Amino acid sequence: MSATPPPYHRTAVRPDWRDLPDALRQAVSGRLGAPVVAARTATAGFTGGFAAVLTTATGARVFVKAADLARQHHLADWYARESAVLARLPAGLPVPRPHWALDAAGWYAVGLDAVDGRTPHLPWDPAELAAVLAGYAGVAAALADPPAGLTALGLPRLADLARSDILWWEEVAAGREPVPPLIPPARDRLPELVALESRLPGYAAAAPGLAHGDLRVDNVLLDRAGRAWFCDWNWLCHGPAWFDLAGLLITGYADGAGLDEVFAAHPAAVDAPPDALDVTLAALAGYYLTAAGPPATAVSAPDAGAAAANPAGTSALLGAHRRFSGEQALRWLAARQGWR
Repeated sequence: MSATPPPYHRTAVRPDWRDLPDALRQAVSGRLGAPVVAARTATAGFTGGFAAVLTTATGARVFVKAADLARQHHLADWYARESAVLARLPAGLPVPRPHWALDAAGWYAVGLDAVDGRTPHLPWDPAELAAVLAGYAGVAAALADPPAGLTALGLPRLADLARSDILWWEEVAAGREPVPPLIPPARDRLPELVALESRLPGYAAAAPGLAHGDLRVDNVLLDRAGRAWFCDWNWLCHGPAWFDLAGLLITGYADGAGLDEVFAAHPAAVDAPPDALDVTLAALAGYYLTAAGPPATAVSAPDAGAAAANPAGTSALLGAHRRFSGEQALRWLAARQGWR
């Protein structure tokens, strides 16, 4: 029986527009050229930065992200990084483009294209999954030979990140990380998990293109025409597109779902090593399960007062997301490996 996914359309803990400092709201309105008359707060995501589609008195719409520089400096850094990436991604891709950035009242804010869309449904609707896979095929093709302006940003390498941040089963085996709760087919498979994940850095180092680095269902929006848009680009790195593809498909896996063929047939996996999917599933399962923490007894979607109660803003559902993703990756891997 597969785990129940968290409500990805409603996971965020964010301040509302009216909660922001007056000076910041005035600065944003000034940059927009008209007063803000409506604000629709984004409910997806797991961080506590402000994120909302703002509508002005003239009818203009913009998606604004903002972070408190004193309490959320890391988010401000992410937003600045994402804006730099989005401005340099090849033309024609379904990504929100940046318009401006500003500092005011101790906050950093960026304005991006407003995409009128929603998070895909889970379990995946076949038509929605097809739209997302088709959209990512175009993104992967464009990133296979990225423009010099993009690579000049000094992007990290997935191979380096993998050595320090993704080889989690090795940490578990060495006793430096506690053994996470494992589903039965994987409980006695620690040596195999270590061996599989250890191949990821070498595979990633050999990849010539770029990867989104954090491609998950909640970083995708489907607009009213059914087109997929890809968001949250602060983790762009040198790495293989098939890593992104596997990470995206994890949330679509259910017992008997048969996504092996979907992965193998996708253009992003055309040059993947034969065991690339297994290697990625092992690595991501290790990351997600060790980062998830102990299971909560009961976690519901955040309410309107959660942002004030938790200034750092980390969603209470972050652990549930990680646990769900890790268990899905491990189930898929166990099925592929024939573990019983």
